[in-house]
Parts: sequence; structure tokens; C-alpha cells
Amino acid sequence: QVHLVESGGGLVQVGGSLRLSCAASGMSFSFYAMGWYRQAPGKQRELVATITSDINTDYANSVKGRFTISRDNTKNTVHLLMNSLKLEDTAVYFCNARYSSGPIYWGQGTQVTVSS
Repeated sequence: QVHLVESGGGLVQVGGSLRLSCAASGMSFSFYAMGWYRQAPGKQRELVATITSDINTDYANSVKGRFTISRDNTKNTVHLLMNSLKLEDTAVYFCNARYSSGPIYWGQGTQVTVSS
């Protein structure tokens, strides 16, 4: 049973930083592509960043240069370092795992609120 647990969300001021973590279990973590998505109130869930098993990364244009995704295969964890946070980064952030054409797994989400 794949289980993803996000942590690290919270309240931060504009320009601040947060580091999100997603701990994975029940899977061969190093083989999975991992991703971070977010969903703001009244909006659809959107891609934030992804990292493949080969450590190739991709980012939404809105977060390029501010966010960094990384993974630690020894700890079955993926991180999202978020710098220079903006009001529009406020959302629930979800961790995602997928392997090839298999099922996609989601965590329960962690709230990030950026305040002025």
C-alpha cells in the first residue's frame, strides 16, 4: 500500500521561505517519478514541480527560479524548497507519485498560506 505524507506547510510572509517534505512508504521509491501539485481555493489542481527517477526536474513557469524540488532516495523523501513566496503561492500542496503507466498516488496535502 503506497502512502504519501506531506509536511512542512504553514503560514509565512511574502518573500519568505518554506520547505515541504513528502515521506513515501509501500513503494520502491527510487523508481518513481515524484511531483508537487497545488490547489488554491476555487481553482483546479496544478503542477508545481516534478522530479524523475533519473533526477530530471521540471517546473511550472510561475515558480521557476524560486522553487527547487529534490529527492533523497535513502530516506524515501521528496522535498520542495520554496523561496521568495508570493501571495499567489497560497494553496494546498500535494505530493504525487507515479511509476511508468501505473496508478498515480497522492498525499493528503499540506496548507501553505502566504500573508502580506
